[in-house]
Amino acid sequence: MAQTGARAKARAERERLAAVAAEERAARQSKEAARRARKARLTGWIPARRSRPASALAERRRRNVRILVVVLLLLNALVYLVTQDVGTVIFAGIASVLVAPVVYTLLFRR
Repeated sequence: MAQTGARAKARAERERLAAVAAEERAARQSKEAARRARKARLTGWIPARRSRPASALAERRRRNVRILVVVLLLLNALVYLVTQDVGTVIFAGIASVLVAPVVYTLLFRR
């Protein structure tokens, strides 16, 4: 009979620990749900970011566009440093935007 009492006490202790763990889990889940709801309220008006394609072609295209932008920025910086005329700098900036597709085609043609 003494053993039955010890087993009952052990079972009661396990049940108590399981109940405490369940309460902690429920509290964690409610805090997480509140955090998600708060985040959704704060960021709900911001449009969701589109995921970028992870293909090799998309990566190459992004790299090529970055190279083109850096080259055009360097050319515009060179024009800015070399010339004193504001009109020439503005013209170079506008021309670089207009010529960018042609330069892209010439640089990265397959």
